[in-house]
Amino acid sequence: MSVTLLWPATRWGDDNQPEKETAGNDVECIFVDRPSDVADEQWAQADALLSVPDPVNIERLPKIENCKIFVTPKVGFDNVDLKLYADAGIPVCNVPDYGTQDVADHAMAMLLGLMKGINRWDNRLRSAPTEWKQRDNPLALRLSVAKVGLVGLGRIGTAMALRCKAFGMQVSFYDPYVSNGADLALNINRVESLEALFAESDIVSLHAPLSEETRDMVNADVLAHAKKGMVLINAARGEIVDLDALYDSMLSDQIGGVGLDVMPEEPLNLERKLIRAWQGEDEWIRDRLLITPHSAFYTPQSLYDMRTKGITVALKYLRTGKLENCVNQEYLKNVRPLT
Repeated sequence: MSVTLLWPATRWGDDNQPEKETAGNDVECIFVDRPSDVADEQWAQADALLSVPDPVNIERLPKIENCKIFVTPKVGFDNVDLKLYADAGIPVCNVPDYGTQDVADHAMAMLLGLMKGINRWDNRLRSAPTEWKQRDNPLALRLSVAKVGLVGLGRIGTAMALRCKAFGMQVSFYDPYVSNGADLALNINRVESLEALFAESDIVSLHAPLSEETRDMVNADVLAHAKKGMVLINAARGEIVDLDALYDSMLSDQIGGVGLDVMPEEPLNLERKLIRAWQGEDEWIRDRLLITPHSAFYTPQSLYDMRTKGITVALKYLRTGKLENCVNQEYLKNVRPLT
């Protein structure tokens, strides 16, 4: 069986060797820089599409007449029109496990950096190297008495729970979609509402996917329930947090410190009040807000997995009919024949 894989939005700027090696010599691989440059015959030839951005709209849909699967090689799929593909009989799959450990590590690093004042001390000593003050860290708290709350107990949330437990922290979680018993298996505490989790936690770390339900989930009402001086970490999706409400909560000291790896708009929207205060190093926010450029997933190992695991998913389906990580199953009534 001959197989053609199409990357309509190649992004790595190299020779695509990881993809070619994973696909094997018997698979034709077509790499194009952007969807607008894909020729009609290339669209028509492809058995599978692999792309981080969604390359297909209603106008392009008739061109992918031979396509049997679309794989977006990342965790999130909120930018993909799942029903459009399903109506055409095309499964959409993601790659949920390429950066699980790396994102949890990054969230933990942000937590530790804020709680232990790493960035704070470094900045202070650089500007005043003789001011040897050890007690100027309002976020300091012994980790073994700290209560951490996790929003979402999927793969990354579970990895974060294990890391927090290794530091002796008391771990609770809120996730209405996790079945009973997950708390017992991990020896952590289940909380029945988001507000209750914020009220009892010294630190809250977000690990929920983006959906209509979770968009702006962390809003002014939820933040008003936060334990005074709470630390908030978001390495999930930027749109989960209302940044204007977060600005107000930090300004009032309801929220003590924040680590953000993701934003509602990326790159940074410099018109946001929170971003302006952070960039201007306003005294009230200095050393309380850490921002990284959606880099929590990144290690050379996770990038390799990101580039190659989607190929394995596509080829397994094309060769055996076994579908993994399908995210549009609820809309998918019939699939295109594989032969």
